Amino acid sequence: MVETELKKLISQVEARKSEEQVVEVKSAHEGCPEKLYDTISAFSNQNSGGTLLFGLDERQGFARVGVYDAQDLQKKVMEYCEQMTPVVRPVFTVTEEDGFVFVSAEIPPVDVTERPCFKTAKGRLQGSYVRVGDADKRMTEYEVYSYEAFRKKYRDDIRPVDGLTVAALDQNKLEQYLLRRKLDRANLSALPTEQLYELTSITRNGQLTLAALLLFGVYPQAYFPQLSIIATAVPASEMGMLDAERNRFTDSKRIEGTLPDMLDGALAFVRSNMKVATKLDPATGARIDVPQYPMDAVREAVLNALVHRDYSFHTEGMPIQLILYSDRLEVRNPGGLYGRLTLDELGHAQPDTRNPVLVTAMESMGQTENRYSGIPRIRRAMAELSLREPVFADARGEFSVTLYHGKAEEEKGVPMAVPDEKGLLEFCKTPRSRAEIIEYLAIPSAQYALRHYLNPLIAAGVIRLSLPDKPRSPKQRYETVI
Repeated sequence: MVETELKKLISQVEARKSEEQVVEVKSAHEGCPEKLYDTISAFSNQNSGGTLLFGLDERQGFARVGVYDAQDLQKKVMEYCEQMTPVVRPVFTVTEEDGFVFVSAEIPPVDVTERPCFKTAKGRLQGSYVRVGDADKRMTEYEVYSYEAFRKKYRDDIRPVDGLTVAALDQNKLEQYLLRRKLDRANLSALPTEQLYELTSITRNGQLTLAALLLFGVYPQAYFPQLSIIATAVPASEMGMLDAERNRFTDSKRIEGTLPDMLDGALAFVRSNMKVATKLDPATGARIDVPQYPMDAVREAVLNALVHRDYSFHTEGMPIQLILYSDRLEVRNPGGLYGRLTLDELGHAQPDTRNPVLVTAMESMGQTENRYSGIPRIRRAMAELSLREPVFADARGEFSVTLYHGKAEEEKGVPMAVPDEKGLLEFCKTPRSRAEIIEYLAIPSAQYALRHYLNPLIAAGVIRLSLPDKPRSPKQRYETVI
């Protein structure tokens, strides 16, 4: 950053009196701070990187104290960075204001193929950190594994299953699948069964695979009880709350079977527990049923969870969660976004595939298109019913999809709660310009940032325009409705 940007960052931290996901404040008034490794690792392991800001004292309410010696500080920070694997190359900026000297060290993100970045002396498991809000948290063993799995291209969907025999598979389903594969690929039709099993990943080095069990098993949960879906209908907007009859759940079910079985079971659960409104077509008088959630969107959300979840030994004890709250439906699966894909690119860029065999097999079985159309279809299905955009979240080894339905309060003009993933409501308690909001969001595409984070809050009535009659005015300011 240039000096003017550093001065602006100092002013922002002073005004907010807080650190952020991408900003860590250190005093450095009496010397170089100790234990910078955790933050350097955490910033290096997130796609946005981060900035170490020296010269403000958090203990004094982020007061200006300046640094002891800008040149020596830079030297010592560089020494910290050289003790990381891979070595980190920070970018320094120095400025002076009000008689104080301030230093920033921008920590660039490490490429996904080189993560996690860790303190060399501590090792990968003990020295790797992730940024959570304004805190640095040690990575779990699973989070470290996730990066290694991508880097080394582990194929957990076709790992061999000890003790699994052909007798545990539904032979009719397996034969029908192989017939389809032979029809799709004529060169497979003349191959002996053993070779065909290997080429279609039914077996790997002669052992039956997890994919074979999940696709054709008579009862897959006999081997992996938690590779299932836990479906719950909650009569309130939060787990643990009771309805008027003191029911915690109105329905709860463990959905088991093969992947197609679980997909059908999840859809049946949603159909039986969601409400369906009945309206009359004003032109024809015909009855029109309007579901709370479009089943196309529900199907894609569940299907994505089944085929893209993590199937490593780290997560084999974690089921998929399908929860129907009073105001929303959530689908959560173990395993965050895989590879280089980010939330901002979801549905817009071709992703890396965690379980290519499962995806290909489900395509051959007619369950999925395998054209990366799932996320766009969810968005489109929600829009067709004039419902809010779905919310996608990726947090520490879990990916979730949230679908919201219309509520009576909305029809009366009362805005419903809107997820504020970026903290814009707090940020806009002070009126902000469009440029300030774009900078705060730190998303490369300004239009995407405004469309996906600011506009929903405006539509819900929780952020207002200072000049509502001139929405594109350069003097426009956005302020949280208190």
